[in-house]
Amino acid sequence: MASMTVAQMVELFVKPDAPIHVTAFDGSSFGDPDAPVTLTVNNSRAVYHLVNAPGELGLVRAYLQGDIGSPQLVPGDPYRLFGDLVAVKPYLRAPNPAQFAHALASIASHGIRRPAAPEIEGPGRLRRLTEGLLPHSKAGDAATVSYHYDQSNDFYALFLGPSMTYTCAVFDSPDTSLEAAQQAKLDLILDKLALRPGDRLLDIGCGWGSMEIEAARRGIHVLGVTLSEEQVEWAQRWIRQEGLDDLAEVRLMDYRDVPEGDFDAICSIGMMEHVGHKHYPAYFQEIYDKLKPGAMLLNHQITRCNSHQGKKAGEFIDRYIFPDGELSSPAEIEMVIQDTGFEVVNQENLRQHYALTLHRWNENLVAHWDEAVRLVGAPKARLWGLYMAGCAYNFEMNNIQVHQFLAVKPQDDGTDTYPLRPWWP
Repeated sequence: MASMTVAQMVELFVKPDAPIHVTAFDGSSFGDPDAPVTLTVNNSRAVYHLVNAPGELGLVRAYLQGDIGSPQLVPGDPYRLFGDLVAVKPYLRAPNPAQFAHALASIASHGIRRPAAPEIEGPGRLRRLTEGLLPHSKAGDAATVSYHYDQSNDFYALFLGPSMTYTCAVFDSPDTSLEAAQQAKLDLILDKLALRPGDRLLDIGCGWGSMEIEAARRGIHVLGVTLSEEQVEWAQRWIRQEGLDDLAEVRLMDYRDVPEGDFDAICSIGMMEHVGHKHYPAYFQEIYDKLKPGAMLLNHQITRCNSHQGKKAGEFIDRYIFPDGELSSPAEIEMVIQDTGFEVVNQENLRQHYALTLHRWNENLVAHWDEAVRLVGAPKARLWGLYMAGCAYNFEMNNIQVHQFLAVKPQDDGTDTYPLRPWWP
């Protein structure tokens, strides 16, 4: 039986009228040359990646290492290419067993290989378990947060901009600058919490300290905690530069180990994705116990659209972005908050705002692409471009959302004293 070309293998999985053109290192090609998108299979390693890890993980490994590409590709912002590839999904098909066996035999005739994954790929779930990193334990959380955030601070600054805020901004219009939109987000949260000078705020998962700076400028005493050493170093230096040491503090600390209590408010902005659905009751109880009666909680997190969707992320996200990350629906989250004893007084979906935020981050990455590659290498720079563009697409398609939940801890007699605020509808 004759050995198959790469193009013939592609045709086993993709219908001939699909809107895609594929050219391969062996000189073969598939599809219409005038199709809206062309993929190039640059070497045999790409094929072996797909054989060893069929699906998104194999594709990502090949892409990050430059084994597949496209003339339409902008690595810092592959959003358009991402959309074009999604349009190919309805044209995918499964080969019959004989065809599949023929393709495998063709590949094996050139040798059986298992190419190494990119160096930046993290361990899978099973390996993390064997190393004692139980999901959402203190040790597990420290390892996974460090994996994501203990990169180069200078690299994050390239696309986050001066605000160094790695969560959804709030835009007045599509023309609003990223910096103004991130300022608006911080103002919105602090206004919702109705904090006054002298009040005490705990910020769980504080990132690089933008909330600490803004809260302290308002005269609020703020403590931020994070498990990332790089973030602590940046935040502490920023606080000193602003002369806010008397009001703001950032610690390398698990939120469960914060000894203080009786806070006037607690905010958690983009941190709940790391907590794990089964741990929500313990998480919100920890927050409840650290608040004084009548105090406020602002919880801001990415969500699934409904409770029927799975909680865990796919292999790509788990190995490259957020190990052990989980998302839940807004209804599931609000139920746990209420069951803890809080009264939820406001819920807001900022889905469209997050899509626009991600587009701005991608634009910044494109503008600083050469420096990004110099700082972290081409595979990691490609990874962040792919991740952010993919997230933007999924927010726009309403596959994922982002919600803010504002809740109050009732007074001992069951009442609350939360004031009406101008931002209310």
